[in-house]
Amino acid sequence: MTFDKKAVHFGGGNIGRGFVAEFLHNSGYEVIFVDVMDSVINSLSSTPSYTVTEIGEDGERTFTIDHYRAINSKYDEPKVIDEIATADSVTCAVGPNILKFIAPVIAKGIEARSLDYPLAVIACENAIGATDTLRGFIEQKLSEDTKSNIDTKARFANSAIDRIVPNQDANAGLNVKIEKFYEWCVDSTPFKGAKQPNIEGVHWVDDLTPYIERKLFTVNTGHATAAYYGYARGKSLIHEALQDKEIHDIVQNVLTETAHLIVSKHGIAKEEQQDYVKKIVSRISNPALEDKVERVGRAPLRKLSRKERFIGPAAALAERGDKVDGLLGAIEQALRFQNVEGDEESVELAKILKENSSTDATSKLTGLENDHPLFSKVEAIVKKVQG
Repeated sequence: MTFDKKAVHFGGGNIGRGFVAEFLHNSGYEVIFVDVMDSVINSLSSTPSYTVTEIGEDGERTFTIDHYRAINSKYDEPKVIDEIATADSVTCAVGPNILKFIAPVIAKGIEARSLDYPLAVIACENAIGATDTLRGFIEQKLSEDTKSNIDTKARFANSAIDRIVPNQDANAGLNVKIEKFYEWCVDSTPFKGAKQPNIEGVHWVDDLTPYIERKLFTVNTGHATAAYYGYARGKSLIHEALQDKEIHDIVQNVLTETAHLIVSKHGIAKEEQQDYVKKIVSRISNPALEDKVERVGRAPLRKLSRKERFIGPAAALAERGDKVDGLLGAIEQALRFQNVEGDEESVELAKILKENSSTDATSKLTGLENDHPLFSKVEAIVKKVQG
């Protein structure tokens, strides 16, 4: 394979190395990893290759990733700018809260471009409209001149990614274990009249919203529901939680509610969504993933926020006057995920619930307006958890 294209990827973590870099590598891109973690960059710089092991119900498959370089943006920002100025694409898997920190250097790289085609910018985050969010931060740092012809310099495409990265083996180093199943949908419309990136395995779509919501409100809602109920009942791993018939039925009930929303809102066939739910529950029940409930449940503040996996679908259902009992149960368990070792957000969650009235805590945690039809239902649960 000839590596004649270049991709700058922010985030040297498991999703970056094991999902995004795998796709880019298989598509003939040299990958430039950018991170601020000394240990990650030093490991990548001193190791010419690593392995990605795909885990499926039919066993494992391992292959090698090479043709990459690594830059620490904390010390070598000019190098990062030079790489972006001559790259074909920029991707990131850093977490939605970090987008504002990587935007300034991307803006400088865009300013420095003199190529006759635009840079493709695709955020690979577990959040709706993450590339739009990143673009907003980037544009705050661009000159008026660059902003006025941004289309000649960069094109920004939202994406929806779906792949489970389980707990990694101790001492795995750079090697990554990852689920075999994947879906990476990218909005094709920003590339009208420009070169669309040639990335093997990407599903290009004209309307991303149904794919984002189907994934977020099925995979992420189901996964987190299993985690929070599992944690509350002393389960260690996700598959153990789902082996408990009561938890399994609760997860199914929650996903029946979100399926109703996806079918009625996006016109996806009922049978197709039922099959998708069945496949997702089977995936997250796979014992080979050895997925800890604390890992899946971590960052409860983000998971309880307005557009996320619980409040997002529950709010849309409540607006339609539809049933949300299952989702409210999952929200309660998420609110009880407090003071978990190693998870700062769970400590902050406990603090917010302790220091605020039920009304203020509900507003802070969910971003719901006080007159929203879901607000009083969630506030009743917040009050119950506070009590």
